Amino acid sequence: MLHAQGISNHTCGLLAVTCGKISECKQEHGTSTDQPRYPFPDIVSSGRLEVQTLTSPSPDEFRRVFESVQPNLVYFQGERLQNDEVGSLVWGGVEMSSAEDICGLFGAKLPSTVYLEIPNGDKLAEALHSKGIPYVIYWKHAFSCHAACHFRNALFSVVQSSSAHTWDAFQLAHASFRLYCVRNNHVLPSSTHKVSGKLGPRLLGDPATIDVPPPEVDAGEDEEGSLGTLPAIKIYDDDVGIRFLVCGEPCALDSCLLESLEDGLNALLSIEIRGSKLHNRVSAPPPPLQAGTFSRGVVTMRCDLSTCSSAHISLLVSGSAQTCFDDQLLENNIKKEVTEKNQLVHALPYSEGNKPPLSEPRRSASIACGAAVFEVCAKVPAWASQVLRQLAPDVSYRSLVALGIASIQGLAVASFEKYDADRLLFFCTRQGKIIQSNNFISITLPSWLKPPPSRKRVEPSQETSPGHYNGLMLANQAASRRIDKEDKKTGLVNGLRMPLLPARQRLKVAAMRPIPHIRHHKMLPFSGTSEADGHDGGQVKANLSVAPPTKHSIVGSTSAIHRKSFSSSYQAKQIISLNPLPLKKHGCGRSPIRVCSEEEFLKDVMQFLILRGHTRLIPQGGLAEFPDAILNAKRLDLYNLYREVVSRGGFHVGNGINWKGQVFSKMRNHTVTNRMTGVGNTLKRHYETYLLEYELAHDDVDGECCLLCHSSAAGDWVNCGICGEWAHFGCDRRQGLGAFKDYAKTDGLEYICPQCSVTNFKKKANKASNGFS
Repeated sequence: MLHAQGISNHTCGLLAVTCGKISECKQEHGTSTDQPRYPFPDIVSSGRLEVQTLTSPSPDEFRRVFESVQPNLVYFQGERLQNDEVGSLVWGGVEMSSAEDICGLFGAKLPSTVYLEIPNGDKLAEALHSKGIPYVIYWKHAFSCHAACHFRNALFSVVQSSSAHTWDAFQLAHASFRLYCVRNNHVLPSSTHKVSGKLGPRLLGDPATIDVPPPEVDAGEDEEGSLGTLPAIKIYDDDVGIRFLVCGEPCALDSCLLESLEDGLNALLSIEIRGSKLHNRVSAPPPPLQAGTFSRGVVTMRCDLSTCSSAHISLLVSGSAQTCFDDQLLENNIKKEVTEKNQLVHALPYSEGNKPPLSEPRRSASIACGAAVFEVCAKVPAWASQVLRQLAPDVSYRSLVALGIASIQGLAVASFEKYDADRLLFFCTRQGKIIQSNNFISITLPSWLKPPPSRKRVEPSQETSPGHYNGLMLANQAASRRIDKEDKKTGLVNGLRMPLLPARQRLKVAAMRPIPHIRHHKMLPFSGTSEADGHDGGQVKANLSVAPPTKHSIVGSTSAIHRKSFSSSYQAKQIISLNPLPLKKHGCGRSPIRVCSEEEFLKDVMQFLILRGHTRLIPQGGLAEFPDAILNAKRLDLYNLYREVVSRGGFHVGNGINWKGQVFSKMRNHTVTNRMTGVGNTLKRHYETYLLEYELAHDDVDGECCLLCHSSAAGDWVNCGICGEWAHFGCDRRQGLGAFKDYAKTDGLEYICPQCSVTNFKKKANKASNGFS
């Protein structure tokens, strides 16, 4: 648990200071009641949490241990009194209740967080915070040892599971406290009168923030608009439905339950994103509905990230070129955008549709170790659903257990143990007795917990859709009329009565196991989008998506007709330069690319990548080992790769370049006996990684316009294999050329422009005539 913004993967040190064991009379008093016994967990090292325990130490002993251990978190546990109440801090018979005593325990070195588990600790917390401790957790009122233990266990579960910020860890633990302790009136000791104000622990400290410096913008740049007016980033993701099974007795899904679960899951997702790491980004086409709203200079990226607990997600992000081409800036903006969003999780008050907000728990040995559960439905972003589903099978991840979540979309939470269920059900006992004592119980079954359709079962007409079980509407209407008549005679509430329960008990156990019927959203692979989507449509086409793109399958005159109509409607309105992305120029003194040496070029690329923050691309050996990418058993030839691509119009031309035939053949990685497959996509991926930003920051691109229409508008560009000039395929109206896709393929045909075709034909004719003379 670190208060700094940089979150590490190292362990978190905890120094726990207790007041000793409770006396025998207090133990007998605690076991003499009729209430079930609460299973107090031990404070032990687990996961990231390394625990050092002290019992009633002297101040000198505490200082000595603190200096040697230097923990991140210091936990002070108050004395346990009668009636399960927690008292003040007492060490060896000496009460440590004054601010001077507590502050005197710390010298120059301070922990990042101190947790005071004592009543009326607000003044002590302010004194510690004033001394320089960033975060102090304290209790303002009296509280029971059960409530304190539940909050402490939830807090430590978060710390041992992931590298969490103190603010986020407290929010998750406090949500669990409200869900089980406040909601079930288990906060105050039995002998304490009700108190006014907010119950539970409090946190003294500043909220967690992520500082993102604005991108640099030149004053002279930007003819059409300033980059500062563009949004930093925008994340495109749909909300999906998700179902949770929460450990507890059947209960009404009131606002306290739903809000607590929402806050806990929001804090959990903030922890995961705050500690996330950007691994890869590729250009991607914009969302179809938003493409027309993009302004000039906005690009879209498919970003692959790993969260704090190593869950993999993929996000579609749009933003300015300055932001999207800087890895660190893009990563920080994603974190800021997600963590500052007020509500990621929206819990639904009803299980399905308009059904009553009550649901019947189902028992399963694989879910919460057979304990009682109830269903809660929510709406979350698609990436959040992926994170939660990846965290559920992790046996070392305990943050979900802290919220009582035992299953996510039918996936059991693997870290849920029997003693966890006993602890959580201890707080639900009182409420469970009240519900079970009611003779008229309204029960709604989740659809994915209902028995198979072949089993006959009486259900209320208002809760059953026509034909839900057997597909016969008439049979259901007859059953509904029969149930309505019985309800009028017996006065049943919601059409159900307790005598119906034995009929449910006769069902087989297999029918009661949770078999969710979910919509299978295709989970994006960690590598992001496909190569075709990532490279063909992710560059200039992303910015020109307001116009209908040219279909690659159109042939000959049809393509020309389409290009003619396209030119009249769009090209006249939007003529763009060959470099459509506004990127700050490098300003280097490098020679022009045609006369520049390879060593000078590689040094300039390395300096540029370092300035852009891409230090991960620079090997430790420097220029001698740059780049560290290998192609065809040789070091990647960046120099010739860049020269050939910029001479053919630049990367945004895409498949208009024959990457294998025209580019790869000019590189040192090429061999005569080459049998590599997919070399075109490999070259494009390497170019985007090392050279795309470099190209955008330099004026090395040749081929300013089409040699046929003399326009620089985007389209179906092809490169002549003889003269190297560029043309729109749709502008070439010669018969028998075939389709654009025949030239755009990696091993496609070689395009010859009309001028070179005529010249080549004359040369062949002269050779033939000279041969027969």
